[in-house]
Amino acid sequence: MTGRHSVEKIGGTSMAATATLFDNVLIAGRSGADLYSRIFVVSAYAGMTDLLLENKKTGVPGVYGRFVADDAADGWRGAMREVHHAMHARNAAMFARDESRAEADAFVDRRIAAVTACLDDLARLRSHGRFCVKEQLMTVRELLAGVGEAHSAHSTSLLLRDRDVNAQFVDLTLWDQDDLSSLDARIGDAFADIDLTTTLPIVTGYAGCEGGMVRRYARGYTEMTFSRLAVVTGAREAIIHKEFHLSSADPKLVGEDKARKIGRTNYDVADQLANLGMEAIHPGAGRGLRQTDIPLRVRNTFDREDEGTLVTGHYVSDVPRVEIITGIRHMQALQFFEQDMVGVKGYDTAILGALERHGLWIVSKSSNANTITHYLLASADAVKKVIADLQKDYPDAAISAQPVAMVSAIGSDISRPGLVPDALRALDDAGITMIAMQHQIRNVDIQFIIDSRDFDNAVRVLHRALVEDEAEAAKDRRAA
Repeated sequence: MTGRHSVEKIGGTSMAATATLFDNVLIAGRSGADLYSRIFVVSAYAGMTDLLLENKKTGVPGVYGRFVADDAADGWRGAMREVHHAMHARNAAMFARDESRAEADAFVDRRIAAVTACLDDLARLRSHGRFCVKEQLMTVRELLAGVGEAHSAHSTSLLLRDRDVNAQFVDLTLWDQDDLSSLDARIGDAFADIDLTTTLPIVTGYAGCEGGMVRRYARGYTEMTFSRLAVVTGAREAIIHKEFHLSSADPKLVGEDKARKIGRTNYDVADQLANLGMEAIHPGAGRGLRQTDIPLRVRNTFDREDEGTLVTGHYVSDVPRVEIITGIRHMQALQFFEQDMVGVKGYDTAILGALERHGLWIVSKSSNANTITHYLLASADAVKKVIADLQKDYPDAAISAQPVAMVSAIGSDISRPGLVPDALRALDDAGITMIAMQHQIRNVDIQFIIDSRDFDNAVRVLHRALVEDEAEAAKDRRAA
């Protein structure tokens, strides 16, 4: 099972474009043996996990959010009915054969009924007042998260079967089992008897395992399942199918005609993208692939003929250049100033401890003789709690936070002479004030800290100066 197959992950938006997915990815003109030697890890259909947990962007509560809030008695049950209806509607839109649709609907009915029964039991315990079910809420979140992936994986396997493909639904959710092993062990057990040369496994993106996938990886759990599957089964390549190319900038900001597919890059760049919260790949997922020298390919589901962008461990651009301009529109800069810090150790450790206790994501940090600044992907309210904690221990310190944005220029080698002056000139010409800047010795990224209001324009002007203009200059040099 080692080295001859690919492990491929399909995102939720691509899953929802079912006809295109089959035409461009799952079948894509293949027949016979060419259909196999692939493993697919699938996300829930777009929007389904939002209904089960909460909306990822707006925070609007789904089943989990309403159950936790213990709102009107029928609040979470109504949300569950909405999920049930959405899954049936999705099946109705996909299945041409009545028998397969009935089988898919029956599967959904069983899962929804089982999860509803669990929540009913917890709700009854909670109503007595003497029982504290707080510890069980994370288990509820894990349970609900797996429902969406089970639905999409099961339905996809049926749709493939209807097309005479020997697809096998591989359910890693363990929704009805209490004995949870490690993720690697779970994968090993599930694939022990699967012949990849004659079977096309369709695997749930959520896996029930010790430690809890949602608890450990939040909404990035599907990528962890995908990564560990590639590592454990010894895949020759890992492929992510998304609704867009991995591009030099957001096409919506710089224009479809200006954004360029990256084409080649390395895991160092992928780490920087993950650190900024980009949905390229979860940092933990990239680590496993990098350590085992498995190349990662990011493909556009809607561009069948394009091979996408290849990410490897050792690639470095032949010519120093910026590959991507991206960043974070809203973040917080936490500044800790203490005049007595000079020559004294321990301040850094205390700040990191407070940030860890409150679960805040550190994007970057800087320091000098008496000031430590952390750039955080966090809300203002969350940072206020950290400040309150630190102020108790350091009453004489001046601790403050301010909203900022970060725009990063990233590449496998950005050591081009004059790059920083070009960037600063572009920002200045556009009337964008730079609050701070960080440039690491390794020449992989430069971070520009600016006002959030300037984010869109900063991405555009830096992309024009560092990617578009440089590409034109390189073209002129080749022509000469």
